[in-house]
Amino acid sequence: MEKMRADARRNRAKVLAAAEEAFAADGLAVPLDDIARLAGVGAGTVYRHFPSKEALFQAVVLERIEQFAEEARALATADNPGEVFLDYFVRVIKQASLNRAICDALAETGGHAFKAGAGDDFRAAYGELLRRAQAAGVVRQDIDGDDLRALIVGCLAVERYAPGREHLVRVVVDGLRASAGN
Repeated sequence: MEKMRADARRNRAKVLAAAEEAFAADGLAVPLDDIARLAGVGAGTVYRHFPSKEALFQAVVLERIEQFAEEARALATADNPGEVFLDYFVRVIKQASLNRAICDALAETGGHAFKAGAGDDFRAAYGELLRRAQAAGVVRQDIDGDDLRALIVGCLAVERYAPGREHLVRVVVDGLRASAGN
């Protein structure tokens, strides 16, 4: 694969940053011309880097999910693995709820953001946090990675459609905690 010129790399980064901002606010409804204008480049530049709006959307979402994965990997050796896991769960929901693009991607049937490369990294890193929390006896044993994905999507729906009802996410977090019966 040919190495990208410095100006092309800068333009690609500008397009990704503008797209993240635009998709966060408007989801997939934002026109590519608006993203190009926000990035300060022409529409042709956007299309040279991303053949479609969906390709750009996926690149933005996967980049953000990779950031989630990096954070989870950094926490994998932290003390107090149960509380680290539960705090991270809440943080992912809060951060993702502010970004309509991630909410849209996760709510999509099939959840392509979780199935593509960065999604696999996120699942693996988050799964390690889950296993450590379970081994510490803080998180229920009957929860797995697929359950976590479903809970994240559900909590994102709560954050998105019932703003100001943070206690509902706390209910889910309390339900993740281990008790004598599970």
